[in-house]
Amino acid sequence: MTSSPSTASTPPSRPRVVLGVSGGIAAYKACELLRLFTESGHDVTVVPTEAALRFVGAPTWAALSGKPVSTDVWTGVEGVPHVRLGQTADLVVVAPATANVLAKAAHGLADDLLTNTLLTARCPVVFAPAMHTEMWEHPATTANVATLRQRGSLVIEPAEGRLTGADTGKGRLPDPAEIFAVATDVLARAATSGREGSDLAGRRVVVSAGGTREYLDPVRFLGNRSSGLQGYALARTAAARGAEVTLVAANVTLADPAGVKVVRVETTAQMQAEVVAACQDADAVVMAAAPADFRPATFTDAKIKKTDDGAAPEIVLAQTPDILAGISHDRPHGGLVVVGFAAETGDAAGTVMDHARAKLVRKGCDLLVVNDVGGGKVFGAADNEAVVLGADGDATPVPRGTKSALAHVIWDRVTTLLDAR
Repeated sequence: MTSSPSTASTPPSRPRVVLGVSGGIAAYKACELLRLFTESGHDVTVVPTEAALRFVGAPTWAALSGKPVSTDVWTGVEGVPHVRLGQTADLVVVAPATANVLAKAAHGLADDLLTNTLLTARCPVVFAPAMHTEMWEHPATTANVATLRQRGSLVIEPAEGRLTGADTGKGRLPDPAEIFAVATDVLARAATSGREGSDLAGRRVVVSAGGTREYLDPVRFLGNRSSGLQGYALARTAAARGAEVTLVAANVTLADPAGVKVVRVETTAQMQAEVVAACQDADAVVMAAAPADFRPATFTDAKIKKTDDGAAPEIVLAQTPDILAGISHDRPHGGLVVVGFAAETGDAAGTVMDHARAKLVRKGCDLLVVNDVGGGKVFGAADNEAVVLGADGDATPVPRGTKSALAHVIWDRVTTLLDAR
């Protein structure tokens, strides 16, 4: 490792990303994260620690990034890399971030190139911790994470699952694709709005996603076409803005968003129980899920069989609980901001907005996000357009764009309401 980091100028169109890699077994996953950054057009400089190179060697990082790799401040000292990298970066991501690196960053230690870069960076900084559960839960690590978050860094909550050896628990590095999604969201928001995502730091939010199922017999159910994409975008962007997020997901097969606690449910009653429980100490809840409005009045223990005469069974339906109205009218505390979604179609009784305004009053929520789903629009699509209605009569049209873009508009409105309470 005698080469210095590249000093070539980078076109403004290519965001400069410093990818710090510390010495944990999850370092191999950072290779995939690096590829996601480079293949999407980012200019990436990898800064591993000496310990990280025991897991993944410098040639791998150099080959994937197209740049020489260094760990110390002495290599290429004429270019002052320990200052320049942080000064010129648009984003710094540390993945995995060990307890050791979090401690050094929190206390301002600078004994290698990565920790020097963290001290000089004036751009958004994202840490993706990975360690054993006992280390993550240790009071020292808890204090260090709190310090970093207070200073404006985004420390993603680690995932739960299989750790090194036979251990299982919280401390697993989130999926690289989800870390990439959060990191690029932070970068895009800083570039377009000048905001570095921490305005939800210290806030607890609940998001529901997906479509519930109401079972008729062991193999059949009533359901809907909700993919969960918008709810997952809301959860991901809230985490990127520093919130502690609980995502109640019904029948969704998407990867868990990085830094988000995911609670899986099937039925409307299950979703109601989990959402109500999570809202007890939450600051905001966004009901992006599509709970079934009706369920079969009776459940048949055995599969309903076809008959020889071709007659179809009569199915009696009963209404399911109205989760949104219940939370809005019976809030666990006065500071809770409640956001609902309305997937509407126009009919002879009124337009989409006519139905939406009536629903906003009926549900009693603070904001209602209105989607025109005529012809199957929105469901499963990568983009979305909506109108965000406020209980105060305000209406914010959101033009067609990514579901993450709509999510940010919603969180902007939520933060305004929270700040006023």
